[in-house]
Amino acid sequence: MSGNGALFDGIFERGAGARAAGADVWLAALLEAEAALAAACADAGVIPRAAADEIAAACVPEAFDAVALAAAAADSATPAVPLVAALRTRVSADAAGHVHHGATSQDVVDTAASLVARRVLELVDADLARAAARCAHLAHEHRATLQLGRTLLQPALPVTFGLKAAGWLHGLIAARGDLVAARARLAIQLGGAAGTLASLGADGPAVAAAFAARLGLVEPALPWHTERTRIGALAGALGTAAGAVATIALDIVLMAQAEVAEVSEAGEDRGGSSTMPQKRNPVAAISALACARRVPGLVATVHAVLPQEHERGAGTWQAEPEAVRELLRLTASAVAWTAESLERLVPDPARMRANLDATGDAVLAEAAVAQLAPALGAGARAVVTAAARRGRDEGRSLAEVLGDDGHAVELDPRRYLGSAELFVDRALDAHRRSR
Repeated sequence: MSGNGALFDGIFERGAGARAAGADVWLAALLEAEAALAAACADAGVIPRAAADEIAAACVPEAFDAVALAAAAADSATPAVPLVAALRTRVSADAAGHVHHGATSQDVVDTAASLVARRVLELVDADLARAAARCAHLAHEHRATLQLGRTLLQPALPVTFGLKAAGWLHGLIAARGDLVAARARLAIQLGGAAGTLASLGADGPAVAAAFAARLGLVEPALPWHTERTRIGALAGALGTAAGAVATIALDIVLMAQAEVAEVSEAGEDRGGSSTMPQKRNPVAAISALACARRVPGLVATVHAVLPQEHERGAGTWQAEPEAVRELLRLTASAVAWTAESLERLVPDPARMRANLDATGDAVLAEAAVAQLAPALGAGARAVVTAAARRGRDEGRSLAEVLGDDGHAVELDPRRYLGSAELFVDRALDAHRRSR
């Protein structure tokens, strides 16, 4: 980015994945597609090899003025037209006639998008793997660390911090799987003016196969100019990944509140306020949320332009590249910030237990119902509900009130964790298999 937007790049362009979605990278990808197309045409005997080599040698991003190309794109609703024109001026007259041979503007734009997305997804996967490794460590180390479980932001039942981390881990594993599937569908685009490759005659399929092989992308069964499901799948997978890391970041932000103080992000040199010296904000988790919360609207934009007209969309595919670029950038940033937050995370088991104990034994009311049900049947719930209300009003424990009523119960949070450890083991096993 450039101009005033660059002031916010520290937040919204975090990590190698986000940088790999930059505007300069897209220019390089467009030129890579043009060079590969020329080489593929030469492979199929459609153009001279010397012309293809000359075109490839001219596809150097530094030789092109990205700002001028962006301005010129307004005259054709795509940067491909001025780029091809500029490329033709950088080669000999003989080679100029072979630039962009057989292709249409959307062919190189879509192919460039696949190239950019592939690289970004590789880097996002690496950051997801970092985050998953840290979650696996936390799940294993804190499998028995008691913590207050909260539903609707209110005290619920005892859980373990290990189980919470296992839940984070499982979401990351699922997100990685979705992104791998989306990445596997990234394809070249080569259909020519109306998706028939008529300008290449009988050589069209051979050129397409060579084009895909040179770029290491999928060769689709047919052009997909207005069949945008692979882009829809990419957007959906990015949205899911952003949601998975946002869940982690939101939990960290809530647990790091001073009144809760169950975790913190290490680093005395960060997290400060411009006015309040005492502040220590979990800035990595906060920044992850800032990035992730911009993602759903972009997913909606990409899905909104899935229906496209006839053989080339009018204002639909043109709306897509910038939305995809921002989706890649923001999701990559959210993932990188979350991995950083997790790696800096300092859990406080003592505070977790203190917060659980501060609720008294009322959070074990469900356990009390289960213990009394054999004797009281369906009436056990009403008895425990009344006792819990009295305990709250009188400042007494639930077990004490029930005991006074002749209902002895044993309420120990360590004995009411259900299958928490089993679920931790399942998540850790899934992580081992995913690696």
